[in-house]
Amino acid sequence: MLVKTQGLVKTYGKHIAVNNLNVSIEKGSFTAILGPNGAGKSSTIQMLIGLSQPDAGKVIYTQEAKIGVVFQNSVLDDMLSVKENLQIRARQYKKVAPQKIEELVDKLGLTHFINQAYGSLSGGQKRRVDIARALLNSPDILFLDEPTTGLDIQTRQAIWDLLNQLQQKDQLTIVLTTHYLDEADSADMVYIVDHGQVIAQGTASLIKEKYAKNILKLQSNQINSLLDCLRDASLIEQVRGNEVILRPETAELAMDILSHCRDFIHNFEFRPGTMDDAFMTLTGREVR
Repeated sequence: MLVKTQGLVKTYGKHIAVNNLNVSIEKGSFTAILGPNGAGKSSTIQMLIGLSQPDAGKVIYTQEAKIGVVFQNSVLDDMLSVKENLQIRARQYKKVAPQKIEELVDKLGLTHFINQAYGSLSGGQKRRVDIARALLNSPDILFLDEPTTGLDIQTRQAIWDLLNQLQQKDQLTIVLTTHYLDEADSADMVYIVDHGQVIAQGTASLIKEKYAKNILKLQSNQINSLLDCLRDASLIEQVRGNEVILRPETAELAMDILSHCRDFIHNFEFRPGTMDDAFMTLTGREVR
């Protein structure tokens, strides 16, 4: 175990932001901490990285574990070049090898803009530099606080390709908070937090299997015949015109339905349950 918490509590006045929260992070794992706005995940991360002290409970790291943090908002200087920013940050650590910046520049693909002002870079380029800054001290664990907010889908994918490579090749431990729930799809452990407490935990696959329902949409020009054909009416969630929406528990059951009623179906769509579906099931649909 690289880091764990025991009964973390954080209050702001009368508001309890974190309420007896327990998480464990394994070395080399990818852990996602998810939750709606105001759920307590940001307060949890601040305590994990030492920016905030708990009112009760404690954070326990293995001896001499080093951390790196990619904040949602950059901490680098817009007016300085990428190289200057990294050099200044490197001097803030006691033991950064002279060749460390060159290694990160090569590994993270910064060569073409190493001498450009940080403020002139695109969003994706800035994020690569932010990650390089966080890796200067060769951390055992990298915290990512909504690292792809505001980036387009291609840039988001490129950033995650890079992070996955770092985790798999270097056995880097990654802890993520994000509003893009699909980014947690490959997580070894997901903690869903609400009202300051963990309300669900497990692998991404387990969370989806337990809390996300599949969707099967059937379209028919013989809607009454199709409804008669459907063997388990309890699966039917909604009927809209010539479309029936069902929630089969498994893909196999969906295929059975399609096969049994194929004479009355002229089009269909099947979608497995997603992390978004699980999240909505657990936290509700109310805007906060």
